[in-house]
Amino acid sequence: MSTSSDLLVEIGTEELPPTALHSLCTAFAESLGRLLTEHHLAHADSKGYAAPRRLAVLIRDVPANQPDREVVRRGPALTAAFDEDGIPTSPAEGFARSCGVPVAELDQLETDKGSFLARRSVEAGQPATAIIPELVERALKGLPIPRRMRWGAGTAEFVRPVHWVLLLLGDQVVEADILGVRSGGTTRGHRFHCNKTLAISHPSDYLQTLEQPGHVLADMDRRREAIRTQIIEAGAALGGTTSIDADLLDEVTALVEWPVAITGTFEEHFLEVPAEALVSSMQYHQKFFPVVDGNGTLLPYFITVANIASSDPRQVQAGNERVIRPRLKDAAFFWDQDRKVALESRAERLAGVIFQQQLGSLADKQQRIARIATRIAEAAGFNTEQVQRAAALCKCDLLTSMVYEFPELQGIMGRYYARHDGEPVEVAAALDEQYQPRYAGDDLPSTATGQAIAIADRLDTLAGIFAIGKPPTGDKDPFGLRRAALGVLRIVIERRLDLDLRTLIDTAVQGMPDGLNTETVSAAVFAFMMERLRGYYLDNDYDIDVFEAVLARHPPRPLDFDQRMAAVKAFRNLPESASLAAANKRIGNILRKADSDIPDAYAGELLREDAEQALASAVSDLDNTVSPMLEKRDYTNALCKLAALQAPVDRFFDDVMVMDEDTALRANRLALLSTLSKLFLQVADISRLQN
Repeated sequence: MSTSSDLLVEIGTEELPPTALHSLCTAFAESLGRLLTEHHLAHADSKGYAAPRRLAVLIRDVPANQPDREVVRRGPALTAAFDEDGIPTSPAEGFARSCGVPVAELDQLETDKGSFLARRSVEAGQPATAIIPELVERALKGLPIPRRMRWGAGTAEFVRPVHWVLLLLGDQVVEADILGVRSGGTTRGHRFHCNKTLAISHPSDYLQTLEQPGHVLADMDRRREAIRTQIIEAGAALGGTTSIDADLLDEVTALVEWPVAITGTFEEHFLEVPAEALVSSMQYHQKFFPVVDGNGTLLPYFITVANIASSDPRQVQAGNERVIRPRLKDAAFFWDQDRKVALESRAERLAGVIFQQQLGSLADKQQRIARIATRIAEAAGFNTEQVQRAAALCKCDLLTSMVYEFPELQGIMGRYYARHDGEPVEVAAALDEQYQPRYAGDDLPSTATGQAIAIADRLDTLAGIFAIGKPPTGDKDPFGLRRAALGVLRIVIERRLDLDLRTLIDTAVQGMPDGLNTETVSAAVFAFMMERLRGYYLDNDYDIDVFEAVLARHPPRPLDFDQRMAAVKAFRNLPESASLAAANKRIGNILRKADSDIPDAYAGELLREDAEQALASAVSDLDNTVSPMLEKRDYTNALCKLAALQAPVDRFFDDVMVMDEDTALRANRLALLSTLSKLFLQVADISRLQN
């Protein structure tokens, strides 16, 4: 065997869960690569492969042996190892015996903590083949598998039963028992096209052998791209465009080993049903890709991806058409039945649906949303009547047959049913927009009414879950509160709504059911949302010290917070910012340590030094200049103007003794510095900016 060889590991299983396949593949490759490095088997790149019946890792240039390592065992300090005459003490003798050598053969070890007796030896590196099996087992045990299973009479546990293990280092089979299965040098092909074992003579042959004759595309990226290409071509052949949902594409990639696109059709009369309901039936229930025209209008076609190249694809097409038709009939039936009853007539039944045991029913929640949304409408100048109407209807579609069958259509169907009932367009749109943003990067509500309901709904949930003592802990967030908080912040900031978050949180908390201890809830929810705001700005390329500078002033309005953030970010790019930030930090320290009361204002007649007179003049002039800007929240221009204080501030600290022995002069100079500090603090605490 050469000094280094490629390592190939494949775990052959029953069909793996498709939604977890990519994460399992990535984790397996990363974990095994890391373990090899930790055990002194340095290697080149590693690549994970996965298909429904296999997890594999190919790691390049793994050495045949660990390198020999010098092992240094430290003993007692030299001061304790020998007496005044240089005779070894009991600790030295005991250490030598434990090392199996006389004291004379021990070495000395020099460290920053002193000199010690030591024993140096060389530990021979182990063959890689002796180490790899244990590392593979450890990597497999560390995979993110929420629930493992056993099979047969064995004790091994894995996400699915294991049928074969391929373990090669170069052209050598690494003998091992992995998950109760003896390793070998073979894999298996496609369950139908090539249902037999296939010998792999070298890791470099793996992908090609699986593809032909195995009929397995083991590379997930290549398989995904093959599917994408096929379904795009199939959609074009039908005279339309394939609508590709990224999550569905990933799931289908994890469901097939040999993808073959198959087209199908359905009756045009189904197109009378809202397109979202048909798409939901196709995508989420059947794993089909819809086809749309150039305007995005749904066409009566679909594309599925088979895991077999059928000799009679028309039979496969007919089978899929038979399967989708009942689903579309159900959607059409629900659409017809739901429209027979007005949406608002379902409101009374919300009282019988529990939102959360301690927080009451959906009717209770809907009433709380109405109260908060009304407060938002009044503060933002929205149409209060429309907001209240949308709030009265916002959860009614949850009791429709369509949403019961297709929960992912909540809000969407509310919009359709509201328009059918003749509700105003904005009210109907708000019933859908209340759930926006549904995920990171999703669109925000575009209507004022939708924004009010979306904010109110999330604030009610945040206040309620905190009130019952179940805030997120660690990585657990069963109620989606982090997403809810970020949704509120995004809507307020990106839709430029000048709302007081503290006031709205108080409104939400005041609406909680009797019997809950809500004394500290408002503060806790606000602090929680500020942490989400921190992440929001870090994700948008703001530095943490800019955020901390603004947070120190505790602005309760997220839009105002955002305007301050932009101002401080611009100020930080000015050449004067570093000096002024340092000066403000120095001023803050001086004021905190002052042992006397600081006057509210400085007295001009007590300004003795030229430098302090110049600073006072500059502060006075700039105060008059920036005050109108601050009233208009033109923080950026205000800070840029205040940058002119750098020169007089620097001169002041060079020429003036602040803590003068004369108590009157000292107090006056402290008052001048306090006035200067307050100018900046009207925007942010710039002393927190780092150089």
